[in-house]
Amino acid sequence: MQRLIPTLRHDQVDEALISVINSLQICAKEISFRVGQGELAGVLGSTLSENIQGETQKKLDILSNQLIKEILLECQHVRAVASEEEEGIVLGNEQGKYLVAFDPLDGSSNIDINSMVGTIFSVLPVPENNSGDVDMFLQPGKNQVAAGYILYGPSIMLAFTTGQGLRLFTLDQTVGEFLLTKKDLKIEPETSEFAINMSNFRHWQEGMQLYVDDLLAGTSGPRAKNFNMRWVAAMVADVHRILCRGGLFAYPWDARSANKPYKLRLMYEGNPMAWLIEQAGGAAHSGEERILDIQPTDIHQRVGIILGAKHEVETCLRYLEGSQSGDKTV
Repeated sequence: MQRLIPTLRHDQVDEALISVINSLQICAKEISFRVGQGELAGVLGSTLSENIQGETQKKLDILSNQLIKEILLECQHVRAVASEEEEGIVLGNEQGKYLVAFDPLDGSSNIDINSMVGTIFSVLPVPENNSGDVDMFLQPGKNQVAAGYILYGPSIMLAFTTGQGLRLFTLDQTVGEFLLTKKDLKIEPETSEFAINMSNFRHWQEGMQLYVDDLLAGTSGPRAKNFNMRWVAAMVADVHRILCRGGLFAYPWDARSANKPYKLRLMYEGNPMAWLIEQAGGAAHSGEERILDIQPTDIHQRVGIILGAKHEVETCLRYLEGSQSGDKTV
């Protein structure tokens, strides 16, 4: 089996970028060990503090964020990092070529029940102005040069792309190396599975409600097809399932808070996952535009997300367009 770094060199990936990705795999090994220790390491449970998003932090959130930040900033090729857990960016080497945005522990509410969690990352080039300010990160997702996630589950898996297709690596614990286990993953355009938080149904716009109603109606409804719902409550796990066996994931607009209609972050979750999905032949949309085309205005900007099987995403979008125009067409 091919190891991670030789695979990147075979793809003729820039050596500076390989160094950044190598730093990320070191982070993955450190965090996976702490996650695996669980209660034995005293890292379960919540703290008394909140992050910049106003969310209660888990002990492992803080630990993972600190580990990733410190290890990445030791890499001479990292100009700056941005984290879901940090208010602003943290500067590294002024001569560094790359910026890294990350969610240190996605799905951290699952930690205390021993369910799957993960780290999501996005690597961007440093723009020509190299200002040292937060505006360096405000680039559309299509500018990414690498993106991926590490899934901490029964096995430790790394899914990532540098724009040359989607690959899946598995950590061999005996030698401490990520080995290539799947390459050129592809998502079938049709699916019969979807992942969505049904407890928010009453808050969605009419088009999304109609879409989900028709999924649930199965063979007796207008879709004339039975669908299964899966929901892990960790985006990284739900997207991993889609990459492995297809499906649709959605976290759409909802009406609970006028100033916070979306849950997920563009820079740390939307952009990297959208690129992975597109590299596998799927589609990723905000409900208003292609996610990778969105011009960010803030590093903590939130976004609607509908991604997965290409034809199913297109069908969902037609429901949304139909509800806005008053004519649902599928």
